[in-house]
Amino acid sequence: MSQTMTDRMGELREIVADVLEVEPEEITDDGLFTEDHDADSLQAIDVLARIEKTYKVDIPQSELPNMNTLQDVYKVVASYAGWRD
Repeated sequence: MSQTMTDRMGELREIVADVLEVEPEEITDDGLFTEDHDADSLQAIDVLARIEKTYKVDIPQSELPNMNTLQDVYKVVASYAGWRD
């Protein structure tokens, strides 16, 4: 994983952890938010809104079903933000 990718994963982990009200260390790269942390649809929308604000990118809510893990979130955000790392 490149340093840029590592940094961005860390930032995304912080956002998700803050919304789910857990410690960042509890968010694993491949853990399912709904199963591991009882995340609901309102929290998913909050995560999406914070990501959009942080990275100044528009991601349609139709992508939410594709954002089940931190790795999934990274892939979706990277595709809309044009990250190539």
